[in-house]
This record gives sequence, C-alpha cells and structure tokens, in this order.
Amino acid sequence: MLDQRASVLDTDVLVIGAGQAGLAAGYHLTRNGVKFVIAEREGRAGASWLRRYKSLTLFTPRRLDELPGLSLKGEAGGYPTRDEFAAYLDAYAKAYHLPIRYGFPITRQERFDGGRFLATGPGPELISARAVVVATGGFQVPVVPALSSRLERSVVQLTPETYRNLGSIAQGPVLVIGDGASGRDIAAERSLLHTVLLSGGRRRRLLPERILGVSIWTWLAVTGLLRAPAESLLGRKMREADPFSNRSRSDRHLLDRGVVRKVRLTRVHGNRAIFADGSSADVGAVIWCMGYRDEFGWLAIEEAKDTSGNVKHDKGHSPVAGLFYVGRPWQRNRVSGLVLGVGEDARLIVEAALRLCGRS
Repeated sequence: MLDQRASVLDTDVLVIGAGQAGLAAGYHLTRNGVKFVIAEREGRAGASWLRRYKSLTLFTPRRLDELPGLSLKGEAGGYPTRDEFAAYLDAYAKAYHLPIRYGFPITRQERFDGGRFLATGPGPELISARAVVVATGGFQVPVVPALSSRLERSVVQLTPETYRNLGSIAQGPVLVIGDGASGRDIAAERSLLHTVLLSGGRRRRLLPERILGVSIWTWLAVTGLLRAPAESLLGRKMREADPFSNRSRSDRHLLDRGVVRKVRLTRVHGNRAIFADGSSADVGAVIWCMGYRDEFGWLAIEEAKDTSGNVKHDKGHSPVAGLFYVGRPWQRNRVSGLVLGVGEDARLIVEAALRLCGRS
C-alpha cells in the first residue's frame, strides 16, 4: 500500500544509474523530448569509476570511449585514466543538463496493475513511471568466494574496489586471484614492492595491442567482430575467449616484473594458499579479481527474474512490458558492455520505451 505521507514524482521514463549507460539513455531521451528522470545513488555522474583502483585505465583507446554527442579530449589512441573518464561522464551530464536525482538509490522497484512502475528511494519521495531503463551495468558487486573466510584475519583481503594504490598493502607476498585486465594491472603494480603470485584457471588469450600501427580494437570494430550477435557462432566464440589487448600485461611482461604465475587456487588454510597442482605459498595479502555479480534484490518484480534471481532479458527487453536494460555484458554483442556500444544500445532501448509511451 502506498504511504500517504510520500510524495510521488510522475514521469514517463525512469533511468536507474548515471554511469555511461544511463547517461547515453538520457541523451537519447532528451533528443526526443520525453519526460524522464535519472536516479543515481552517488553524488555525481560516473562515481562508480572512482571506486576502482587509482591506476586503472580503460583498455580501449580514447577514440572508442566517447558517448554520443561529446568528444573525449586527449590523444585519440591513448587510454583514458579512471579519473579522466569519471570527469568526462560528469561533464557529459552537465553538458546536456540531464535531470539526475543524486543521492537517490532505488531500494525497491515494483509494478502495479495498469502497467506503471513505482520506485522507492531513500526518503519519502517515490518515482512513478510508465517505463524503466535499468542502467546499473554489469560491475555491481565484486565476487569473493566462500573460502576467503578460512584465511587468517592477519591476511589483508581486497577487491578491485577496495584496493587503491601501492600504499594499500604493507605486507607481502601478495596473491592476486584472477588474470583478467584488473588482475594483471594490479599484479604488475604490486610487483614494484612485493613478491606477487598471480593465480588463474585457463590461460587468457591476449591480443597484440597494435597491428600495422593501428589499435587492435579498431581492427575488431572495422571487421565487425565486436558487433557479432551474441547468439551467433562468432559471438559465442568471442564470448568464450573474452580477449583483451596486451598493454605490457602479457605473461612475458609479468614474468619480467617478477610476477609468479600460479594455477587455480583450490584451498586456503591460515595464511597458506594451496593450488590445483599441489603447490602452496604463504601470503600476507589476497586481492580477489574474480569479476562481478549482479545485485537485483531491489527489483521486486517476480516475472523479471529467473529462479536464481538473475534478470531475464532479450537484447535489453525484459519479459515485463516497460522494463528495459542498457549496459549489460553481451546485451547484443561484445561492445554492449563497453563504452563503445552503450550509445547504440541506448538508442534502440529508448526507441522501444518511446513506443510504449506512445511518443514514437
């Protein structure tokens, strides 16, 4: 039952999240003159980037990291830093005067008879909308396995969101779990001060950073590989391999820095890590770089989720009429989860939301 003391903001479209996906959706909504609001839990646009480690850079070049309508200043072939890209997103929101409610985390999202959605925020204000675009992305909660609880309390445990810089850890050796982009970045940085062990399952395939002087991402874009449909054979192969470019992060580069490669971690006991090949090592810190999981406990619409609590969608379209997503990994193709792809995905989703609102 609706709290009679609550004030209700009525709008056509509610966008949840003011990262790159939510801002791209806001851009297209603004151009179509529809009434909308963006709800952002933090105090500025792009704030989620600032939760990551200080030395992070995007692994796609600057020319491929622009949202529609606003260029990203700097060397086109260079890689934007964490702080630079967060500032770009904040500037983007201001440039287009996007209607963002900052400090407004959605704690509950419901759908009522008649098809309208009702979102509950932190205070007495509610938001009622005909359509909802969830743009919270695919990097919500870092994955930390249950076995982490078996480590001694003296062992420092961090994730890419709680690791900050070289001063984050005073003792070693340091064990980094996960050899994706973040794991390799952090392993390389920590090797400046400590013995570092990098543990992973199957070895990653890293692509050359440049071919004939041109970024590998440009080649992947012009050949159509990045936009191969997720359900196609090529798309499935791309998803399985999940390649990224070698920016001085290959096994050879890491070995030259003194990083020790280890196979998959299977057990821990006290401060000892035990690996799948039977080897073990004492560690002073563990950094879990195992990816992220979704957190949709606030989405109180049963038909929107499967039995495991994961959201259901087809190319960003929920089976619940009026509920959409932007920025999901592999929403349509490889670039859906990258800055390069959110502009196009947002345009398509906004077009669908406008049709539902009778504004197409």
